[in-house]
Parts: sequence; C-alpha cells; structure tokens
Amino acid sequence: MRRKIRKSFKIFAPGSSLRKRVAYSLAIVRLILVPVIFLAVYYLFVMGRIVDRIVNVDAPAAKLAEQASMEILEARRTARNYVLFQDLEYLRANQESLTKVKQMLLRIGNLEPDEAATVQKGVATVNRYQQQFASAASTMTDPRPEPGERLREAVVAYEKDLDTLVKAARHEKRAQLVQELRTRVGSFDTRIAEAMQAANPALRQVTPELRASSQEALQLTSDLEQQNWRRVQMDHQEARQLIHRAEWSLSIVSAVTLLFSVWVSFILPSQVAKPLVRLREAVDHAATGNYEIDFELHGGGEVVELAKSIQNLTSRSRRQP
Repeated sequence: MRRKIRKSFKIFAPGSSLRKRVAYSLAIVRLILVPVIFLAVYYLFVMGRIVDRIVNVDAPAAKLAEQASMEILEARRTARNYVLFQDLEYLRANQESLTKVKQMLLRIGNLEPDEAATVQKGVATVNRYQQQFASAASTMTDPRPEPGERLREAVVAYEKDLDTLVKAARHEKRAQLVQELRTRVGSFDTRIAEAMQAANPALRQVTPELRASSQEALQLTSDLEQQNWRRVQMDHQEARQLIHRAEWSLSIVSAVTLLFSVWVSFILPSQVAKPLVRLREAVDHAATGNYEIDFELHGGGEVVELAKSIQNLTSRSRRQP
C-alpha cells in the first residue's frame, strides 16, 4: 500500500477581496489616463485659440493695413493727376480711395481693440488730408496753363536731375548709386508738386500740408501692418513652443504610465496568480488520492476562502472510509 505523505501549501493572498483589487486597478488606470486626456485636450484647445487668432485677427488686420497703404498711395496719385488735369474723374477716385482707407482702418479697430488709439489717429489724419485736398481743389480756377506744359516742365527737370546723377556717379560704388537712384525716383512727386505750385501760387501753402498728412497716414498704416505681421510671427513661435511642451509633457506622462504598468505586471502575479497556482497544485495533489494536505493561509479575500473550502473538502474525504 502506497504511503500517503502530508504536504503543506502556503497561500499568501491580498488582504482585500479580488473584486476590490480589480476595482482599485481600474481606478488607478483611469487616474493615469485622466492627465493624458486632459493634457491632450488642453493643448488642442490652446493650439486652436492661437490658430484662430492668426487666421481671424492678426493676418486679416495685417492684410487690411497693407491694402490701406496701397489706397493711400492711390489717393496721392489721383490727387496729383487731378491737380494736373483737373478732371473730376480723378477727384471722384481720390474720394473713393480715402473712403476705403477709413473703412479699412475701422475694420482693423474692430479686429484689434488694442489698436483703437492708432486707428482713431489714422482716421483723423485721413480726414485732415481729405479736408486739405478739398481746400486745395477749391483754389484751382481758370485761367490756368495747359496740363501738358506743366507735365513737360516737371519731366524735363526730372530727366536733367537723373542725367546729372549718372554723369557724376562714374566713380561711385554700385550700392551707393542704386540708393541715390531710389531717392531720386521717390522725388518725382516733389517735382510734380513744384510744377503745381508754379502753375498755381495758391497751392504753395497747401501742397506741403497735403504731403505731410498723406505721409503721416501712410506711416500709420505701415506701422499697423508691421505690428500685425509681428503678431503673426509671435503667434507662430508660441504655437511651436506649445507643440514642444506638449511633446515633453505627453512623453513624461507616457513614461510614467509605462513604468506603472511594468510595476503592476510584477505585483499582480505575486498577489493573484501565485496563490491560484498553489491552489492548483494542491488540487492536483488531492486528485492523486492523497488528501493529507495542509494550508498555511495568510491574508484574506476570495483566494483564501477558496483555499479553506478545498481544505474542508480534503478533510471530509480523509474521514470517509
């Protein structure tokens, strides 16, 4: 007859029930996922706000300021042509350009409330230019010299100036010559203004004021354009920094999640899997017909209760003949 050997099995189980352990694990997983989801939503929200500011505020304001500058230049051109030709079509075009400038400035003010003071100053400057030009136009009465004669005199004087510059610039550097040519090209308006003053002495006081007010308005619109493009660049830089922070933050959270998952993979087998393996060994031992089994139970929960039930079963089986 085969000798029956008493065998002892040590069962170390968690103090709490397995159901609670699973619930705690799921809760911890959710707590880990919360910062990941929160960070993702936060960075998406901030990125959307930056893109919205670029697309709907800064870039449109810069474009409007650029268009306003072009309209001011157009108003100056039509004003010059009206003085030369006294054609009402140029007067109408001048008024339309100035109206567009004021509308664009007001739209910039609606987009950029912080620029309200600059916008109001620009509108006031355009109104002043408009009033000065209306005053200048009222002084233009017949008799007057023919427009072609005035143009010819201005162009001839301008050509002489350029010829003198080219002849004297043989020994100058190329960069310096180009800069001088740009300056002389920009002085063509001055030549036209001098011709206007010669043709109509009443314009001698109005013309400098017109030039000063139009230049001030042009400078204001140029400043607005540059400021808004700088805002676009700053927003772009902020978006790049935000993406960099998002990458670092999500990388850190992901690393912490990975480390926790590795830690859990070591803890769960020792607290759940190992007691179940020991129970399976005890059942296999009892299946051979050897009911001499002792359990050393430590902890509580479903695993310990199952071990007690197996121990009671083996005890009853031993007492049966």
